[in-house]
Amino acid sequence: MDTSVTKGAPLLGILGGTFDPIHLGHLRLAEEAFDGLGLDRLHFVPSAVPPHRPPPVLPAAERFALVEAALAGRDGFMADARELDRAGTSYTIDTVLQVAEEFPEHHRVLILGMDAFNGLTRWHRWQELFCHTHLAVATRPGAQAVGEAASLLAERAIAPDELALRSAGGIVPLSITRLDISATAIRAARADGRSIRYLVPEAVRRALTPTH
Repeated sequence: MDTSVTKGAPLLGILGGTFDPIHLGHLRLAEEAFDGLGLDRLHFVPSAVPPHRPPPVLPAAERFALVEAALAGRDGFMADARELDRAGTSYTIDTVLQVAEEFPEHHRVLILGMDAFNGLTRWHRWQELFCHTHLAVATRPGAQAVGEAASLLAERAIAPDELALRSAGGIVPLSITRLDISATAIRAARADGRSIRYLVPEAVRRALTPTH
């Protein structure tokens, strides 16, 4: 009798965002995605020119340096500058295709929050994503897919252990811890001279705190 276990392909997670700045909400999402999905590596991809939100406030080089500082010492987490190095609007499909070419042995998993997922059908060439990556949709209490996104989730929902066995096209709901931390609130606190301790990693707080 064949008792071998099919392990499937290694999994590479893609977590995009402006990271303006990166904070503990981003990192907790990444940590729970890494463990819950069985990822082998997770790339944090700061956006240069986001198509669906205002431009970032912090300069690109500073945002990337803060991501690097936040990830220091965490095996499996990588700061990925490909969108900052690429000219033009930061379209996710272009990033996924680049990652697929660079890491052909991996199955990709694009990690989204529920708000982003609900707007997926407004994304540039969004249908093509399902040919090249899986999606993991982070869900919190009270957050749910609506409209076309709900239909996509119903049609494409798979279990986490299927990610390594299928090359692309599935959607995994990922229940995560709710942390009400936002980059907007962090920037406002800094502008008002208030502490951002325990909202961002200590290395990020030190980098963002002026010394006199």
